[in-house]
Amino acid sequence: MRYMMIFKASEESEAGELPGEESLTAMGLVMAEMADKGVLLAGDGLLPSSKGFRLAFDDDKQRRVLDGPFAETKELIAGFCLIEVASREEAIEWGWRCVAADGRTDGQLEIRKVASPEDFGDNFTPEAQAREGATFLKAAENLQKSNT
Repeated sequence: MRYMMIFKASEESEAGELPGEESLTAMGLVMAEMADKGVLLAGDGLLPSSKGFRLAFDDDKQRRVLDGPFAETKELIAGFCLIEVASREEAIEWGWRCVAADGRTDGQLEIRKVASPEDFGDNFTPEAQAREGATFLKAAENLQKSNT
């Protein structure tokens, strides 16, 4: 089962305050352990919403680009990990380890199950599944190129 761990933003992260060396080291060690155990598929921290934008439609159905920063800090994301584990309980265990490494006790970590082919039923045809498989192989190649 794949799960997305979504690290919520804080006032500090939205202000552009960087994590301390202790937090970066602790989180790096947990991420390294997840990678070594084959659990970690992807993960990164995000810059503050002041460096981002949203795409939206206005009342007239016109497309708009809304530049950050965005006001509702509790709704914003500071980072993510994509993991593959055997159970919900294992996802929770890794989540608590990430929370402990982060060192914050004022926030929350949202963990959501990633949809699998079975979740889409007959609408996800074998052709669509093959196309998705090829797309994600190419995406993995792109990620590897961007990290070199």
